[in-house]
Amino acid sequence: MLPALYVPEASQWLSTSAGRESLDGYSWMQAVHWVAGSGLYEPRRYRSHGPRSFGPTTIRVAQELAQLFPCRPGIAYLVRRTGLSERSVEYHLGMLREAGLLAYVVRGTRVRGEIARASEFARMIPVAFDAALGIRTSGEGSQRRMTGIAEAGRELMARLAKRAARKVRKPRAKSSSKAPSKGSRKGANGASVTAGSAGSRCTPMEGGSASSSPAGTTSFPPESKLASGKPSCPTPKKSNGGGRQLTSVGRRFQLAAELIRRVPWMHRASVPRIAWIVREVADAGWTAEEVIAWLDCGDAPGQVHRPSGFLAQRLKSAVALWPHAEGRARAVEAARDSRRAEKARHAEWEGVWRAPRSESVRRLVAEAFAPKWQQHDQHEALPALDGLEGLSEQEMAAMRAEAQGRFMSGDTSLIKVAVDSMGRASAERIYGADLVQRALKLASGSSLMALGRR
Repeated sequence: MLPALYVPEASQWLSTSAGRESLDGYSWMQAVHWVAGSGLYEPRRYRSHGPRSFGPTTIRVAQELAQLFPCRPGIAYLVRRTGLSERSVEYHLGMLREAGLLAYVVRGTRVRGEIARASEFARMIPVAFDAALGIRTSGEGSQRRMTGIAEAGRELMARLAKRAARKVRKPRAKSSSKAPSKGSRKGANGASVTAGSAGSRCTPMEGGSASSSPAGTTSFPPESKLASGKPSCPTPKKSNGGGRQLTSVGRRFQLAAELIRRVPWMHRASVPRIAWIVREVADAGWTAEEVIAWLDCGDAPGQVHRPSGFLAQRLKSAVALWPHAEGRARAVEAARDSRRAEKARHAEWEGVWRAPRSESVRRLVAEAFAPKWQQHDQHEALPALDGLEGLSEQEMAAMRAEAQGRFMSGDTSLIKVAVDSMGRASAERIYGADLVQRALKLASGSSLMALGRR
């Protein structure tokens, strides 16, 4: 007998969940159908209102979540896809969390003055599912992976695979109870007798009709196969240490990869370098949630040039200040409830914009951001240079004076257009070699360039 499925709110996070994370939606839907058919879960939070059981509507919501990578659904998106109300979608998401099928990665919040942020979930497989089917796993925590299955659970797993491959659709609208349905006949007492039930679909299958929902009660294997006491497969059902375990170096790399994925200013960091920096906290048993909570104790940086160096400075003396796991757990809870930390987690990492290195790309960016009237005036102000033979000394002096004035104000477009269209040699004949050289240096962004005259 398996215990009832119920996960308290404190254990509905990826860092505190007892289940293992599913990397594909198909395997996760097998666990969803098993929970729906086992009857081990019953909603506890909503006694007077809300869904009464884990049924086809919950499976429809789960089908939409199984197709999202990453799993960050908005309430409006699920309402549009399923046709349910916002309250119903919230109810069924809560049921999936309470059953141990979903866990928070980042919880959505509403920050004043900004748009609402959706929650990000991790699709989880409960421990009861592995115990019921005799699934063997290796690894630690939520990163455990399936390595085998008992012979007694293969038949049930095959049935769950068929159900996971089918789509549970919205039920048809029921016909009016006053008018007899199509295909009904009058009985002996005058009452109408319907050939098929209004809520079920009669599908001939192997000489009978299948009227049960895919989420109906799942039939377990007979007890003769489970209570025989003799294993039917040569490998043991439980693997205690037989699988590959993570070493201290593996835990460092795992922690580094998760930090790079979740901390915005570390996205371009190197995993081996970060693994070397977090070696002390990783060996002390810190999780990614605890490291992020420690980093949230200080203000979020505006720009980080060297993420590894910044992280090493922040983690200095962290193990000495937070030596106990209980204190770190309280710090994680406080960080989750902090509005500043929530806003920092959901903020988009933009940093300080830097100009591109290529001159052609910089010219395209400048033209894109310049107002249309300014671009029009600049194009009109540029003279049409078909050749240098037709220009007089007065015209070349006027062009040189105009280019000099624009250069002193920081505008090098006139000289750059001449260099791009006629070549540098012709541009130097018109504006002079010194002015062309200083304009090109200014356009390339050299910090040693001065605008004043020599």
